[in-house]
Amino acid sequence: MNIELRLPPSPPKRRRHRRAAQWLAHRLRDTAHYDTPLWRGALLGPWLIGFAAFTAVLLGVPTGFGRPFDLMLAAAAAATLLAAAGYPAAALLSLLGLRLPRLFTACVLASAGAVLVILLSSDIALPAACAAAAAAGAAAAIGGWACGLIRIGRRLPGLALLAALAGALLLIPGGPAFQAGFPAESGADDRDDAGGIAAAGTVAPLTAPNPGLPGAYAYRSFTYGSGSDRHRPEFGAQAELISEPADASSYTSGWTRLRTWFWGFGPDALPLNGRVWMPEGEGPFPLVLIVHGNHSMEDFSDTGYAYLGELLASRGFIAVSLDENFLNYSAWSDIPDNDYKLRAWIILKHLEQLAEYSDTPGNPFFGKIDYSRTALIGHSRGGQAAAMAADAGRWFSADPVLLSSERYRISAIAALAPTDQTVDGEKAELQDISYLTLQGAHDGDVHNFDGDRQYIRTFYLQGSSAFKSSLYIGGANHSQFNTSWGLYDLSPPAGLFLNRSDIMEGEEQRRIAKVYVSAFLETSLHGNRAYAGLFQDYRSGLAWLPAGTSYFNRYEDGTLALIAGFDEDRDSGTASLGASAAYAGLRLSEETVKNREGGSKDTYGVRLEVTDPDFKSEGYYRLSLQSGPVMDQVLSGAEGLSFSMSNLQGTSDSGAPEIDVELTDTAGAASRVSLSSVMTPLPLPQTRFTRTAWLEKQVAGGKFANSTEAVFQTYRIPVALFRQKNAAFDPAHLKSVTFYLGQKGDAVMLDDIGFYGSQGSTPFSVL
Repeated sequence: MNIELRLPPSPPKRRRHRRAAQWLAHRLRDTAHYDTPLWRGALLGPWLIGFAAFTAVLLGVPTGFGRPFDLMLAAAAAATLLAAAGYPAAALLSLLGLRLPRLFTACVLASAGAVLVILLSSDIALPAACAAAAAAGAAAAIGGWACGLIRIGRRLPGLALLAALAGALLLIPGGPAFQAGFPAESGADDRDDAGGIAAAGTVAPLTAPNPGLPGAYAYRSFTYGSGSDRHRPEFGAQAELISEPADASSYTSGWTRLRTWFWGFGPDALPLNGRVWMPEGEGPFPLVLIVHGNHSMEDFSDTGYAYLGELLASRGFIAVSLDENFLNYSAWSDIPDNDYKLRAWIILKHLEQLAEYSDTPGNPFFGKIDYSRTALIGHSRGGQAAAMAADAGRWFSADPVLLSSERYRISAIAALAPTDQTVDGEKAELQDISYLTLQGAHDGDVHNFDGDRQYIRTFYLQGSSAFKSSLYIGGANHSQFNTSWGLYDLSPPAGLFLNRSDIMEGEEQRRIAKVYVSAFLETSLHGNRAYAGLFQDYRSGLAWLPAGTSYFNRYEDGTLALIAGFDEDRDSGTASLGASAAYAGLRLSEETVKNREGGSKDTYGVRLEVTDPDFKSEGYYRLSLQSGPVMDQVLSGAEGLSFSMSNLQGTSDSGAPEIDVELTDTAGAASRVSLSSVMTPLPLPQTRFTRTAWLEKQVAGGKFANSTEAVFQTYRIPVALFRQKNAAFDPAHLKSVTFYLGQKGDAVMLDDIGFYGSQGSTPFSVL
């Protein structure tokens, strides 16, 4: 029997394709089958998350067409996201046969995916971006569910769910309620009588009037500009004076068509726009130019220093805030090449334009500018540009603008949180120019104390009346020196990860700027020595400054004769002026001073640290002086010992290092002073930029990983105090200077050890 097995005939291929198409069509038609009215109402949740995400993006990279336009654009982008990503994803879920509200689920996933992509594009590391995206997705789902319940009439459970979600959002790390539960980190806890954090010791408060308050001059404000500005009428039709355009085409490239379209000009016709505050009166008055730094091009920065312009004009200075917004960054058109150099060049062009105004009869500037007294104030990149403009020959020696600017004597530079980048292989060096720099310990943008490096590159010849000073401020950030820059140092959305609970109020930060900048210009331009003590010891002006934070100041002038600067060689046994060094009972190393990222500050110091676990007696570091005519002259004019020191012991829990300073004369008579009786070394602020230590390494490429850097405080101990301790001690015949460290764990870095004289005297003419 023969059995033949045959397979059933297969359907024609066309029929199989038809059935597959029918199945596919059925599944696609069934996409929203489970999206009942509740879940369709719940689509508001993922839309709101998308709207919030795109709003955060446009807060950081505005279009320049105004906030209402940006909000409408964010709303449209969120709706487009749900349509473009939500529906295809829902269809995919339908093809998989998943029995859930597919459209709602797909939109939740799309909103979370948008958050993930946005954060990864904003320099947020993958782990943090994933965590934030997951939280956003959960918020979209729960918030949407609540909205859906309200839509179908179940208002009470819907509102309860919304309230629970709002509470959870407030309590997440970085949320308002979470931040409110943590006290601000001050870095020190020794409060002075005025309520501020101050190093203990005795210092007489200054008797001069508060320099942060308005002066006696009435003033008026006006603008000068191109006359054709597209965005600001005060530089367009409302400008009181018309300025000449500046051709910078030889200095830059990369000027995009979109940038030209936005501004209406290219690099060959940059406008000279300025906001002026001018005192009433005959004059002439000192001239002060204020220049902003890099910020979103579409969010104009020059208006943010009116608080300084108004104050300075009331105190007899012509203040001008310069517009350099067209050199700033834009997410839409990038940033022009060589912008650091361009910023300095534009300052010179303004000086040239103002000189022309001053020479023109009938002009508001006619005869009003005192060319012998000029100061530049800069913030961020503007702070670096100000120093570059004062040292303009280093970059612009062949440019005719240099001849025009040389008419001015730039005698003072104030830099607020400045950058310090190398430009054409060079950095600015200042000689016999007064220099002031302010830096916040909570600066999340220029997070290294870069102004410290320019401070180091500022020099004085003997007898110079100029001086340099720095102030490091616990709790101050970057943006609040400008009233237009907002609260966060990083643009949203990355800036939303920053912790603000430890940052001082903007008005307080600007109060510090007003006090110091005004006093600095009163001293350097008006020659008012009544404020000089503020820069030598911040405690003399604590009554003018905000309470509840810590301050660290450094100071040097032309009377200082160094006996140890540590930059001459790497030999720990040698010092300046022929002095020799010795130590015992501690570990010593001459090493580079480092910033927060571990980079060099272009100077060296000597690190002293007591590391012996069996430490029983004090360790010391001694500088023995070389006798001779030079040292005799130094000592004959010396009013006191000066040195800068950085406390490396960490937090306030470590306690202050126990340090004594001893001077010994050639006859063996010694006088010893406890440093804490003059000024207790405060611990440096330990800054946490984000709420958790984990996030420190997730935001901004991990640049916040280190909580502090070497910041110096200058200590000045009068010779009279040593004489008071021992009447037999003869400071004119000094033999040695000794620093004693008194307890295990003491760790400090010393720099710029020397003797200071009276400002205006010339005690060291042979040096």
